[in-house]
Amino acid sequence: MAGEKQMSDENKEGGSERKNKYAVACSIIGSIISILMGYDTGVMSGAMLFIKEDLKTNDTQVQVLAGILNVCALVGSLTAGRVSDHIGRRLTISLAASIFLAGSILMGLAPNFATLLSGRCVAGVGVGYALMIAPVYAAEIASADTRGSLTSLPEICISFGILIGYVANYLLAKLPLVYGWRAMLGLGALPSLILAVAVLAMPESPRWLVIQGRDGDALAVLRRISDKPSDADARLAEIKAAAGDVSESSSGKGVWREMFLRPTAAVRRILVAALGIHFFQHLTGIEAVVLYSPRIFKAAGIATRNEVLAATIGVGVTKTTFILVAILLVDRVGRRPLYLTSLAGIVASLSCLGLGLTVIGHVSSPHPPTWAVILAIATVFTFVASFSIGVGPITWAYSSEVYPLRLRAQGASVGVAINRVMNAAVSMTFVSLYKAITIGGAFFLFAGLAVVAAVFFYFFCPETQGLPLEEMEEVFEKGWLERRRTRAEAVELTMA
Repeated sequence: MAGEKQMSDENKEGGSERKNKYAVACSIIGSIISILMGYDTGVMSGAMLFIKEDLKTNDTQVQVLAGILNVCALVGSLTAGRVSDHIGRRLTISLAASIFLAGSILMGLAPNFATLLSGRCVAGVGVGYALMIAPVYAAEIASADTRGSLTSLPEICISFGILIGYVANYLLAKLPLVYGWRAMLGLGALPSLILAVAVLAMPESPRWLVIQGRDGDALAVLRRISDKPSDADARLAEIKAAAGDVSESSSGKGVWREMFLRPTAAVRRILVAALGIHFFQHLTGIEAVVLYSPRIFKAAGIATRNEVLAATIGVGVTKTTFILVAILLVDRVGRRPLYLTSLAGIVASLSCLGLGLTVIGHVSSPHPPTWAVILAIATVFTFVASFSIGVGPITWAYSSEVYPLRLRAQGASVGVAINRVMNAAVSMTFVSLYKAITIGGAFFLFAGLAVVAAVFFYFFCPETQGLPLEEMEEVFEKGWLERRRTRAEAVELTMA
């Protein structure tokens, strides 16, 4: 009997491990769509050097080309929430990949600037869909103890995509000018096609199935991704209780009214937190550093094109490495410590970067001080590392987990829309900004905005580590001071 019991326990543990791996695999596949967005950002940073030479574009056209993807992503993100409520999370991922596929083909075959801009607009709509749906799918498929890591996966995929884009720039730069940048941009079509088909093998989000009234299908998925069958039954009951009126939730009706016209105190606080972190993410200057890193390296004294492209690969490696660190830590140390530590590093890095570039800019000699050059180059990497360990991944993880089920898809779409607006604002104005206040002054400005972001997050964003999605609304029921007092009382009671 004891042997049978031991064998049974081992089988359960093996099943648990298998199911956990299955949930992780589903989240990874769902997040791969974000690689496409990262690739486009990374490859465009180098391709713009060749596009400007081939198509004779001016600085204004370069800024429009850099930022138009985010303007069009705004359109995609605002429609993606409602679409995903109608057709499901899985098909929305496939739709995003298909739209990006069409955009990549247009860019790769573009004979002129107008066609290139059109292709980037189409790809932007796909990016809007991808940025909204990837973290939502991961949040809804993951368990509470792994949700932080899994909802951070889209950010690691974005960074990995940026790195691939940098490598593509370096390798394809050797092609003739007329083919090089077109090959860089057109390569995004291949993974888009594969993903659009492969994603159909994934399970649907159990939470979406519940709001469609398909409880049996939801339970079947939960049994595959839960630790044990009893956990699946309990999670289904919690999801059904949180979903409320299924007929209303399944159509997505009343969501905008509940979020913006008649929000409860908890929903209002959720909106402030979830939309606020999207607002501040790009005001830290990450898009300026990633998209215009070749110009920053040139300003710091790296002269040849190959050296500049090689340096950008280093930026991509740094970004990807430190997001991996964040994924390992986010479910252990919590969202707040990582985010605030990340902002402290960002403020220090941007201040030093601004100082280094200011000194370089004010030296009339062709050989600026070595310490200033080293400082400027080193702090690009420390900035990217600081951003990637907190502000980058936690923005997506946090904003995808705090909404109630009935508001999650469309709430996330609004957050992505704000994120893209801020991204576009930075990427389309950075060249003009640094020409107006110097490149060093621009990074001093970003450092000041990062301080404001830290104050915002400290006061308005409570910890969500380890909490089930169905309990998030309760976390925001009380004001910030009340939450702090309740937590302190709980700690004192535990110590007593």
